[in-house]
Amino acid sequence: MSPKVMRDKNIEGETTSAEIGNPARQEEIRRRAYEIYLERGEQPGCDLDDWLQAERELQRGELGGEQGA
Repeated sequence: MSPKVMRDKNIEGETTSAEIGNPARQEEIRRRAYEIYLERGEQPGCDLDDWLQAERELQRGELGGEQGA
């Protein structure tokens, strides 16, 4: 699973430029997307959905972590 998403805005319209070209961030998303895939029973065909869900989850987690610090 290696989507080459080169977009300036995500679904909610927030800039994702910090994620583009950030290998550590992409690896974190890749790992979470794979976990989601495993949780779904390893059924193929939803890789983009898994990737986008992982992005959303990690973004919410980062935002929540910053507010709590």
